[in-house]
Amino acid sequence: MKLYMSVDMEGITGLPDTTFVDRSMQNYERARKIMTDEANYVIQAAFDYGAEEVLVNDSHSKMNNLLIDDIHPDALLITGEVKPFSMMQGLNNTYSGAFFVGYHARAGQRGVMSHSMVHAVRNFYIDDHCIGEMGMNAYLAGYYDVPVLLAAGDDQAAAEAEKLIPHVTTAIVKETISRSSVKSLTPKKAGQLLAEKVKLALDNRHLIKPLIPPENPELTIEFNNSGQAEWANLMPGTIWIPGTTKVRFQAKDMKEAYQAMLVMTELAVQTTFT
Repeated sequence: MKLYMSVDMEGITGLPDTTFVDRSMQNYERARKIMTDEANYVIQAAFDYGAEEVLVNDSHSKMNNLLIDDIHPDALLITGEVKPFSMMQGLNNTYSGAFFVGYHARAGQRGVMSHSMVHAVRNFYIDDHCIGEMGMNAYLAGYYDVPVLLAAGDDQAAAEAEKLIPHVTTAIVKETISRSSVKSLTPKKAGQLLAEKVKLALDNRHLIKPLIPPENPELTIEFNNSGQAEWANLMPGTIWIPGTTKVRFQAKDMKEAYQAMLVMTELAVQTTFT
């Protein structure tokens, strides 16, 4: 059994605001340690269950946050950027399941530091299905016929995962008070919870079906302003929908839709005005 882990940061235990997830801010180094410890709880539980391989993909911001000196010695770590498939780099059809750890709710929704990839994005759509980055990642896993077995983060991320993926196991390590305040478990208590939830997720893996994307998905990104849409529309093959901030791209498969999303969002952040 090979398992894949995508580890984001906003949903990690005890992290309430951007001072913990922005490398220029005062709490970032503390947060890296908590994030690494949290990943290790999940990795250890997976190995204890019988996993032969655990591939961990650092999936936050510059994607070099996890401390390799402290990560579980038997795990494999993907770190750094630029990655052709970003938060899902390294996944393929040889994996038995995926874990999403440290995840958050999508843009415009309640939840700690909620957003979708970048703050220029209001909504993603695959065909008519409105999703966030969790949905984009789950669809790419589904392209490889890999089910998402576990989603760990705040209570709103858990609710989003349960709506998106029937029977998924969720681990709530903190509850939303506001977008920048939480009621959180301690890291050690969260570690115990995560170990229990990993076992439950693997016990119940037969219940989970991959989130299969459409064969020829239509990607639409709704941006916050027209300047962001203008930049995204510079990508060949895109159509800016008149009278909106939505830019559309017809993809040949989910891999192409995912990479189109990465290019369009990177272009969109060239304008910072909201």
